[in-house]
Amino acid sequence: MNNKQVKILLAEDEDTIASALILNLNLAGYEVIHASDGSKAIELFKQHNSSIALLLLDVMMPGKSGFDVFSEIKKLSPSIPVIFLTARDQSSDKIQGLKLGADDYITKPFDLEELLLRVKNAVRRSSLSEVKNIFSFSNCSINFDNYEVKDVAGHTLPLSKREIGLLKLLTSQPNKVVSRDKIIEDLWEESENASSRTIDNYILGFRKLFEKDPKNPVHFISIRGVGYKFIE
Repeated sequence: MNNKQVKILLAEDEDTIASALILNLNLAGYEVIHASDGSKAIELFKQHNSSIALLLLDVMMPGKSGFDVFSEIKKLSPSIPVIFLTARDQSSDKIQGLKLGADDYITKPFDLEELLLRVKNAVRRSSLSEVKNIFSFSNCSINFDNYEVKDVAGHTLPLSKREIGLLKLLTSQPNKVVSRDKIIEDLWEESENASSRTIDNYILGFRKLFEKDPKNPVHFISIRGVGYKFIE
C-alpha cells in the first residue's frame, strides 16, 4: 500500500513534538490527523474511522489519557493498531499498554527514524494495509465487500445486496443524477416489476440511516420526474 493512502491519527498535546511528528510523517508520505487532547482524538476517529490505519497516542494528555482514548476507540474498531508515546519509562505503563493490545510502546525522547520504521511495520500489519472497498462520507461509511454500513449515529448495520447495489450506483457518480430507468435496469429483473415507488422506499431508508435530518436530506436527493443523486 502506498503511504499516501495511509491515514494516521496522532494524539499529542506537546506542540513541538506534534509538529515534528507531523512534518516527518508527511515527508514519509503519510496523511496525519492531529488531536491535542484525548476527547478530540475520539471525536476525530469517529469522523474518519473507516480510513484510519494507525493510532499514535501520547499516554499523558489533558482530560483523557492515551490509554482511555484507546479503550474507547477499541469499542468502535477492535483491530485498529496503536503505538503509545510517553515520556514515562515505567514498566507498569508498558504492561498496561500491552494489556490493552498495543502494537508498540515508544519512550520519549525517541529517534525519528526508529519511530518511522515502527510506524511502517505497524501499518503493514494493519487490516487496513490492504485496500478495502469502503466509501466514506460525512460521519458515515459503506463497506461494499461485506455489505455493512456505519450510519449517522455511528452504528454498524448490515444491508441487503440490492441496497448495497443501489448505494454503489449512486455514490459512484456523486453529484450526478441517476435516472429511475437506469436504476431499475441495473438492479431489478424485468419480471420483478420494480417501480419508482420501490426506489423511493429505498431512498427513504437511506435517509434514515445517513441523514442527520431525514426530512431535509443533504446527501440523498430526489429529482422529481427524473431520478436521484448522491451529494458528498
